[in-house]
Amino acid sequence: MTPQTVCLLVEDQTPNQVRMKQALMAAFPDIKVEVVGSLKEARHWLSGEQSKTDYVFELAVIDLGLPDGSGIDLITDITKSHPLVTCIVSSIYDDDVHLFDALSAGARGYLVKNQEPEMIVHYLQRIKQGEPPLSPSVALRLLKHFRTHTVTEQPDIHLTGRETETLALLARGLTIAEVARHLLLSPPTVAGYVRTIYQKLNISTRAEATLQAVKRGLA
Repeated sequence: MTPQTVCLLVEDQTPNQVRMKQALMAAFPDIKVEVVGSLKEARHWLSGEQSKTDYVFELAVIDLGLPDGSGIDLITDITKSHPLVTCIVSSIYDDDVHLFDALSAGARGYLVKNQEPEMIVHYLQRIKQGEPPLSPSVALRLLKHFRTHTVTEQPDIHLTGRETETLALLARGLTIAEVARHLLLSPPTVAGYVRTIYQKLNISTRAEATLQAVKRGLA
């Protein structure tokens, strides 16, 4: 039997818990949604997750303003301990500070809460196509930032063909496993390319990799 996919929903407000859980189940009918309301509860759940064999942890939807701390800290933890999990922010904030802090921590999507439920479902469904779910206001901020910081001259640092392909796919929000399937390579091989890319470009986060891809005309 194929293990069920599970999403960890970290949200402290009951109406928002209900709203987002409904959106997740509408976007992914077979998903199991685990709801917690704090960093402590989320970390407790994560501490026992490794022993589970009846489901696969693939998605986390995380509020940034939690009663016992910032959801950004949890995104950092999950990115380090579960690198194949897609972390999505669900927040009332869409300013540059929250947005870029979350992306730097490893978030691969950012949804603003004050949208119609059907639009939340629409953006979540983009994950199936390997596209990052982004609310319109967030996407506009990213475009403005990248236009402002993109340089016109050619980058001096040379990447090989495979490294260039890998960087382009990373910028689209694909996981290492998804990049591997796309390029018909093994995940360890792709992980090696990612390490080399990060070393060559002197970067350490997916947000920086996306910016580099934009500068090179890959995204």
